[in-house]
Amino acid sequence: MNTMTKYWNKNWQLYLLLALPLLFFAIFKYGPMYGILISFKEFNFFEGISGSRWIGFAAFKEVFHMHDFYITLRNTLMLNFLDLIVSFPAPLLIAIMLYELKKEWFRKLSQTVLYIPHFISWVIIGGIVYQLFGTQSGAVNNVLSLFGIDAIPFLTDKNYWLNTYLLTGVWQSAGWGTIIYLAALTGINRELFEAAEVDGAGRFRRIWHITLPGLQPTILTLLIINLGNMVSIGFERPFVIGNVTVREYSQVLSTFVYNIGLESGQYTLATAVGLFQSVVGLIFVLGANYVSKKMTDQGIL
Repeated sequence: MNTMTKYWNKNWQLYLLLALPLLFFAIFKYGPMYGILISFKEFNFFEGISGSRWIGFAAFKEVFHMHDFYITLRNTLMLNFLDLIVSFPAPLLIAIMLYELKKEWFRKLSQTVLYIPHFISWVIIGGIVYQLFGTQSGAVNNVLSLFGIDAIPFLTDKNYWLNTYLLTGVWQSAGWGTIIYLAALTGINRELFEAAEVDGAGRFRRIWHITLPGLQPTILTLLIINLGNMVSIGFERPFVIGNVTVREYSQVLSTFVYNIGLESGQYTLATAVGLFQSVVGLIFVLGANYVSKKMTDQGIL
């Protein structure tokens, strides 16, 4: 039995396990890339992608001349940037606090409670938000009215809506985001904490000098990934929580694609916007990775 046969007999289970995710990516991630061609063609539903006429970059020129495109691009960048400031540190802080807890049962209970919102769909979360923060019948405004305080337009004033949008995002995603940080924290040698404690280091000093440096690679990796999504934004959250009165802020690229693609049937323009988001996202990832390597000598590529 030669060396190759021995190696295969020993490791074929690993390749079989690897084949499943590779097959998933080939079918659901790389296969749909063929649809990118629609952005360069005058797509005709009956002639299909291959039969439609080539138009070059005409769709991109049309998109870049649309006033609504720049408004949605501004809103997308603004919401993602604010999300980065508000939502990105939240899982890190929660993970550090959970890690510092001494009571094991309380830590597990807290983790479970914090994870639950991640499994709730945005449709249900939208209903909860309107029940809580509605101007006329929302629970919060009803409580405020009992104390003689005027109703706050959480969902109908653009500035209040922005705060509601960001806090809802933190509530929904912060608990789930702690998983990665907690996993990274388990890799830090506990003897470092014990030695620092013996040397008289307080809790905040241990966090500053041991915990945060230990989490630095994880923080940088997640930050680079988040920067790659600066021009991409989920459809559900702004669509469900947004409404006509705050359209000035709630209209983003994903809802713009939905409007021109599915509602207006302009598939070529919608695909062009989607391709624009992907290309800019790739530039952001490569740029952030380059800066990270220059500053910390660490990156993901």
